[in-house]
Amino acid sequence: MNVLVNPLPAMSISLKTPEEIEKMRIAGRLAGEVLDYIEPFVKPGVTTAELDRLCHVYMVDVQGCIPAPLNYAPPGYAPFPKSICASINHQVCHGVPNERPLKKGDIVNLDITTIKDGYHGDSSRMYVVGEASILAKRLCTVTHECLWLGISKVRAGARLGDIGAAIQKHAETNGFSVVREFCGHGIGRNFHEEPQVLHYGKVGTGIELLAGMTFTIEPMINAGKAAISELPDGWTIITKDRSLSAQWEHTLLVTETGHEVLTLSHGAPPKPDFV
Repeated sequence: MNVLVNPLPAMSISLKTPEEIEKMRIAGRLAGEVLDYIEPFVKPGVTTAELDRLCHVYMVDVQGCIPAPLNYAPPGYAPFPKSICASINHQVCHGVPNERPLKKGDIVNLDITTIKDGYHGDSSRMYVVGEASILAKRLCTVTHECLWLGISKVRAGARLGDIGAAIQKHAETNGFSVVREFCGHGIGRNFHEEPQVLHYGKVGTGIELLAGMTFTIEPMINAGKAAISELPDGWTIITKDRSLSAQWEHTLLVTETGHEVLTLSHGAPPKPDFV
């Protein structure tokens, strides 16, 4: 689950201890495994409310973890009523699962955040329902490439702007736009921590990455313009021009030699060959 960009100055960034990192590996792996588990159920006729129920039962009863979105209430928001976010077609993020059946050709992002032993793992993935349009499939592919191009810039000594610049360049080169109001975020014992990870920017700008930082990269890429609006439910974000939107997300650890993707799972689509 991404966070609203906050223009206020950054607070302190926590560098995780080896013990904390091990707990985050577990939480991250569990988040990825929920996305693997739910994939066969994402098909025409199923509702996102049913996908939410299935994920909730799997997280609580099988994995023994807590679904972080359920009743999550940052300042100014009503509690989020479900255990996962499900964003369909022109929904950018934070879609609230409901009784609308998925249709052939839909694209849907499922966003999972687990809490295990007090630490969070956060990941999201795009699913194509049946056979989608060429544009929809291309948007999902390019957004996945944007995620991994951003990840490829993560190493101690790099700058946060390097991540955003790589994502923005690839999205715009392909004729798409980057949502700017929401961003990735630090994560650990808290759902949302510093730093804020923008998905646009300039190389060499922003804070320096240090070994032990943990944060999400979760680009939201629109097929049309970047402008967004909020639905009356107070959570669901949509594209203002009703164009399709896609998002992928992983949780990362900055290491001395590069990075570790904490939310990888057996069913996760692999890193693109060209990255």
